[in-house]
Amino acid sequence: MNYRHAFHAGNFADLVKHAALLRLLAAMAGDGSLRVIDTHAGRGLYDLAGPEAMKSGEAQAGIVRLMAASDAPSQFQALTAAVLALNRDRAVRRYPGSPWLIAEALRAGDTYLACELRAEEHRALHDLMTGRPGVRTLFADGFDAALAEAPRSGPTLLLIDPPFERPDDYPRIVQVLARLQRRERALSALVWLPLKDLETFDGFLRDLEDEVPSPLLIAETRMRPLTDPLKMNGCALVLLGAPHGMAHDLRAICGWTAETLGDGGEARVYGL
Repeated sequence: MNYRHAFHAGNFADLVKHAALLRLLAAMAGDGSLRVIDTHAGRGLYDLAGPEAMKSGEAQAGIVRLMAASDAPSQFQALTAAVLALNRDRAVRRYPGSPWLIAEALRAGDTYLACELRAEEHRALHDLMTGRPGVRTLFADGFDAALAEAPRSGPTLLLIDPPFERPDDYPRIVQVLARLQRRERALSALVWLPLKDLETFDGFLRDLEDEVPSPLLIAETRMRPLTDPLKMNGCALVLLGAPHGMAHDLRAICGWTAETLGDGGEARVYGL
């Protein structure tokens, strides 16, 4: 699997992650000034007519199908509106990454720190975000930046979406969440993970449950049976500090994606 996100922009996993992210941002909008930290931001905007996206075809099976669907639940409306705003002729050529979506959702007084460790991706991200109020980009390891930059008070949303190229990504997620939650009680987090095999995912959840005592909300989008651990058979979201109503939203988002875009897919939403 090629982890350059240009190959995967607008795929089923982006639909799940970004629809959930926008619902979460909307739910947290009434809690005072919000601080958002994105540990693995990417370039922020993707060309779906570029060679990477065209080669993979994942956007055609994801966002293009969503934009043409008549039965998608209302929980996708904010995402489809953002995509329409970027593609006014309705041909889906551009897809917004999390930096674009977050920056567009910021209110006066909110702040957003977008971290990216790949030099080329960070340059594109920096150029895209330049001039936006409350937005800062950082060419740095996002896990380290989250520990250094997260405030000790006030509502904070941490988005963690690593490429999982490194074997220590899973334990570092656990470490960062455990350390931040001990010092910041108003912390909310949205973690995205690939679903390849249950052994890896269940081991991560066990470690997280041991280190982070607060309730967790888990949403699995299984696009196909988890029989081949070499494939990305689905994706999962782990939410810390999930607001009221988020489980309902995730059931709608993950359920539609798995059942409509998957091959014998199913969704599971549960608490730990």
